[in-house]
Amino acid sequence: MEALGTALPAVELQTGVHYFLHLVFPALIAFFLAPRNCKKTYALLLLTMLVDLDHIFADPLFDPNRNSIGFHPLHTYPMIALYLLGSLFLKGNFRVVAIGLLWHMVTDFQDYYLWN
Repeated sequence: MEALGTALPAVELQTGVHYFLHLVFPALIAFFLAPRNCKKTYALLLLTMLVDLDHIFADPLFDPNRNSIGFHPLHTYPMIALYLLGSLFLKGNFRVVAIGLLWHMVTDFQDYYLWN
């Protein structure tokens, strides 16, 4: 028997998961981190996506087969260690930014290792 509908191609599913983790999941993080101030927290988490500006130094600018982790300057393991330490020891908005940067790295990590 033929299944009703069709499954999403892997590339579309990967893209959907990637943007869900970058744009929607941070809203959940914001709600749990600061339920009374979740809009500001969410905005800070979204602003941490500016970490991707380090991609402009890459040649080519976009390579779907390249792992961001360990390649781009702000995506290196020493920087990820700083983001982890910041998420543990910083306070207030600085901690939110560190958590956002760390979550961004988790998202990029899964994007490469779970889909390639």
